Amino acid sequence: MKKYEMIFKDLEQKISQNDYAPDDYLPTEMSLAKTYQASRDTIRKALGLLAKAGLIKKSQGRGSQVLKPQQILFPISELTSYQELANAFKMASKTNVISIDKLIVDEVLAQLTGFPIKTLLWRIVRQRVVDGMASVLDIDYLHKGLIPTMTRTIASQSLYDYIENQLGLVIDFALKEITIDQITERDKILLDLGPEHHVVSVKSKVYLANHQQFQFTESRHKLEKFKFVDFARRKGR
Repeated sequence: MKKYEMIFKDLEQKISQNDYAPDDYLPTEMSLAKTYQASRDTIRKALGLLAKAGLIKKSQGRGSQVLKPQQILFPISELTSYQELANAFKMASKTNVISIDKLIVDEVLAQLTGFPIKTLLWRIVRQRVVDGMASVLDIDYLHKGLIPTMTRTIASQSLYDYIENQLGLVIDFALKEITIDQITERDKILLDLGPEHHVVSVKSKVYLANHQQFQFTESRHKLEKFKFVDFARRKGR
């Protein structure tokens, strides 16, 4: 990763963590150059990436002002739980556990989730309320053989914190599929959609360090509330 990209990522994280709050001005280019031990040209490139990402506004003679996010930036290439995202962005968020039940994988569910037929799963349906608006619907399927206990208290908090710190499992990677889907009857009931006819669906098969799948999840998001972002480099550059 080039120096200006590293600076961009560090400033992006500081903005997301509210170290630089909306309407604040970033330090001057000269000050940033000293902090990061980089040239002003390198700093300008990093600030240019922040501007393109919609995180700052550069004004002649005034500097770089942090913008108030109109949408929540959702990093699609990272394996981040909703609760971790909510904490990072200091979101006014609440989780409502709609249901928890157990089921056995049949052919249809095997094709959807990737779990073998006859696997016993937990199914958890959760509604995420952001700024007073039902914005995300999470449907999680968890391998009961790996996660033997599930309660509403656990489900209302961070599943990944429970899995990693209470059960001692090592979460490694996920395969993700992102689509724009027509809304369903369940979406109409559990999401504040207004006149919208589509949601963003993020389906993930999530694996442990031993490559065993422990989770399939589908997160259905209001189109207007989230902005799905990634940072990409051309191979060989």
